[in-house]
Amino acid sequence: MKTNFSLLFYMKKPKNYQKGVAPIYLRITVNGNRSEVTTGRSCEPLQWNAISGRGNGKKEEMKSFNAYLDNLQNKVFEARRQLTEKDDAITAERLRDQFQGKIGKQCTLIDVFKDHNHKMETLVGSEFSKGTAERYRTSLKHSVEFLQWKYKVSDIDIRKVNRAIFYN
Repeated sequence: MKTNFSLLFYMKKPKNYQKGVAPIYLRITVNGNRSEVTTGRSCEPLQWNAISGRGNGKKEEMKSFNAYLDNLQNKVFEARRQLTEKDDAITAERLRDQFQGKIGKQCTLIDVFKDHNHKMETLVGSEFSKGTAERYRTSLKHSVEFLQWKYKVSDIDIRKVNRAIFYN
């Protein structure tokens, strides 16, 4: 699915701004929805070029500042590539979270199944019989074999599991 995607670095002066440096923010826009994050850097307003979204100047300090912004931009593009590779929905918030490393380990069907079976095993004898635990182990085995046979994968993101996966 095609998404409209853009990045913008901009200066955000505080409400009570008098003089001095102002923080630089990064705005990620996907299909008209925005998400903003601070870059952690500041700049003098006279040295900021709002059109290019970079600092003006040829001194080493400004070159380093612009290189830092370029690096952030590359990280956002890499986060977008990773989400696209995983076939995840690309939203401004998900892109920001991926860029910042806040997206945790994805939850997969086989992992959930194994976790469930482990919990079942601990309850054998008190709440469940050995036969019930054996049926769950068999069910897990068949699920792994089905995913391999039908989709040629060893596991699948739990969010992609629906009725259609078993009937198509």
